[in-house]
Amino acid sequence: MDDLKLQADNLCWCCDPNQFEFETTEDLPPLEGTIGQARALTAIDFGLGIKDSGFNLFILGQPGSGRSSTIKKILKAHTKDKPVPDDWCYVNDFENSTGPDYIRLPAGMGVEFKQDVAHLVERLAEEVPKVFESEEYEEQKNSITFEYQKKKKQRFKGLEQEAKDNGFDLQQSTSGLVLVPLQGDKPMAQQDYEALSKKEKARLEKKGGALQERINQTLGEARQLEEELREKILEMEKQVLHYAMDHLFEGLSQKYQEYARVLEYFVHCKMEILNQIDEFRPSKEPQISIAGVGGKQEEPSFDRYQVNLFIDNSTLDGAPVVYEANPTYLNVFGRIEHVIQMGGAVTNFQMIKPGALHRANGGYLILDCREVLFNLFTYEALKRCIRNREVKIEDMAEQFRLIATVSLKPQPIPLDCKIVLIGTPLFYYMLYQLDPDFRKYFKVKVDFDQMMKNTWENVQQYALFIGSKCNDEHLLHFDPPAVARIVEYSARLIDDQKHFSSSFIDIADLIRESSFYAERDGSDRVNGKHVDLALEARVYRSNKLEERIQEMIEEGTLLIDTQGEVVGQVNGLSVYLLGDYGFGKPSRVTVRTFIGKEGMVNIEREANLSGPIHDKGILILGGFFGERYACDKPLALSASICFEQSYAGVEGDSASSTELYGLLSSLSRLPVRQGIAVTGSVNQHGQVQPIGGVNQKIEGHFAVCKAQGLTGEQGVIIPATNRQNLMLKSEVIEAVEAGKFNLWSVSTIDQGIEILTGTPAGERQKDGTWPEGSVNALVDQRLREMAEIAARFGKRDKVSESDDAG
Repeated sequence: MDDLKLQADNLCWCCDPNQFEFETTEDLPPLEGTIGQARALTAIDFGLGIKDSGFNLFILGQPGSGRSSTIKKILKAHTKDKPVPDDWCYVNDFENSTGPDYIRLPAGMGVEFKQDVAHLVERLAEEVPKVFESEEYEEQKNSITFEYQKKKKQRFKGLEQEAKDNGFDLQQSTSGLVLVPLQGDKPMAQQDYEALSKKEKARLEKKGGALQERINQTLGEARQLEEELREKILEMEKQVLHYAMDHLFEGLSQKYQEYARVLEYFVHCKMEILNQIDEFRPSKEPQISIAGVGGKQEEPSFDRYQVNLFIDNSTLDGAPVVYEANPTYLNVFGRIEHVIQMGGAVTNFQMIKPGALHRANGGYLILDCREVLFNLFTYEALKRCIRNREVKIEDMAEQFRLIATVSLKPQPIPLDCKIVLIGTPLFYYMLYQLDPDFRKYFKVKVDFDQMMKNTWENVQQYALFIGSKCNDEHLLHFDPPAVARIVEYSARLIDDQKHFSSSFIDIADLIRESSFYAERDGSDRVNGKHVDLALEARVYRSNKLEERIQEMIEEGTLLIDTQGEVVGQVNGLSVYLLGDYGFGKPSRVTVRTFIGKEGMVNIEREANLSGPIHDKGILILGGFFGERYACDKPLALSASICFEQSYAGVEGDSASSTELYGLLSSLSRLPVRQGIAVTGSVNQHGQVQPIGGVNQKIEGHFAVCKAQGLTGEQGVIIPATNRQNLMLKSEVIEAVEAGKFNLWSVSTIDQGIEILTGTPAGERQKDGTWPEGSVNALVDQRLREMAEIAARFGKRDKVSESDDAG
């Protein structure tokens, strides 16, 4: 089977450092663009170009594939020539105090507007109080007051004269105006009144009743004059105040004459000031403090006329690009802050704060999908904003309060923003399947690949990436052999000679680590030795468990044979995954066959240690045996298959070929070479299929063989379809080249069993039989014998049953 042996030059792809035309990566220009993501870049270009609603982007890919850095870099360049979006301000809505209104201004004018209004408020605070302290104001007020007091005095004077004409004196008392009868020119005494006759008293009471009605009428006229006086004074005050402040607004009205919302706001401000004139009129009554001591009069406040500069885009050079690392509801959609005063929470329109969506309005917002889904309310609110095309600031706590409270409800701001979600494929397909709205609002799928083709262009791009990383982080630069080792490591990351990894986070870490060891070595550049040292150090930091298992094998605690031959015992290969590190080790698989009807008994499954894919692999073996050996006889076979000294779960179908080899060995009674380990899944036709982790498996078995002594007979059988995945360590390649270790690639089970037993597998002849002495012939013969024995025992059982019945 020498034609199935792999040569040393098949075991790894090597990057030729002579293809690089530079002394170090310092000579290279900076990297422009993204490496190996043509599909994703095309999708990004489409997503940024189309303006229709719902064409937001979802960038899916594994962390470290450059998805975040790529979109940020592209957006930074894309937005330079885009117009700067408008500024947004919130101002008081005097008609609806709980619903502040917004004003939209061109970029940069928001700051000016806020400053202008702040200056206006300062002037109002100075000028308005002066209005009520001026001599002109006092003169007009006194003039109006004097006029109405004169009218009032005339009415009371006429009333007094009318009372005298009717024999009464009009006197003022604590209870009001009182009529007293006159006796001559003097008020009548009480005893004199009592001495009057009944007729005289009736006459006086009649006249007094008529005069009392006249008094009430005059008092009503006096009250009406007082009301007219107040209205006249108020009208005068408004005229004076309007005149005093009109010139303050005049200049601003001319400056902002093109902005109707600003002019409307100025009109509302003036109306509100006139409506609140009582606040600005100086009070003559002393202010009483809480302690009961007279305090200083509180100055009138003009803060409600200020402007809340909500979004200021004056510093932008193009459309905004906002990345929100912590997309809580408040961080994305804004908040209304409160302060504690007198034991209660108080707020106003100036405490409305923007969220990331407000800052990104007119541009682009980048969010991490995982963080969005983990934060309550954020995802649903984001969809609501996209659907309604507006950003509404709400107090989410209101939905959970038992008692409704009055709070600010700012007017929603119109939204024109492209949303970019970044996540793994798991989140994308989960949302696509479970959320009907997702496909309506995120129509652009940007798929970042995990790998790229092994081409000369991509190799050169890798060199540019290394140079750019060294420049950006001030690392030592790499010489050509060091760059070649980095590129080879990239191929090893994905176990593929024809592709490179797109996980640049791992590549970047290796660049940093290599530079560290080169700097420690006192070198002025990084060479291949430093890259190898970094790789070895990285393994050493993570391979404690691997060394412990290796020690247990060497000590004989874990039973693994690498020499000799045993029937029904094969060395399979397993990969241990520890999150940041994976390694392979051989595992002993034993098979025992006997007469029965149970079929293939998977001991791991019976012990609940087998995963569903492993169980599927076992069931496939039954299909293989049935099609190959049971067309002319029934299978009277029971087989027990076990991973020896395995105390944890077993998953995957890469051991199905190992188990099949063990079955064939047990049935044919042909011993298996213990120095050879096997891996590969198998289908019902006996074809060997590719598996993962091929490099770790080979290197794991090589380490065991090396520890127990290389004989030149040991090796590993792998699927032929895994040959392009070989990126083995140099010590394995050197051992293969020296003839101390072997690798075979097989396409069928027949090829593999022939290597393991040294006996031809045999091909089915035209008459349906197998060549005598071949593996298949021996297996078929044994299965026939088992079927005949089972049949004989079946007849005996029927005879025994008949005798018992008789």
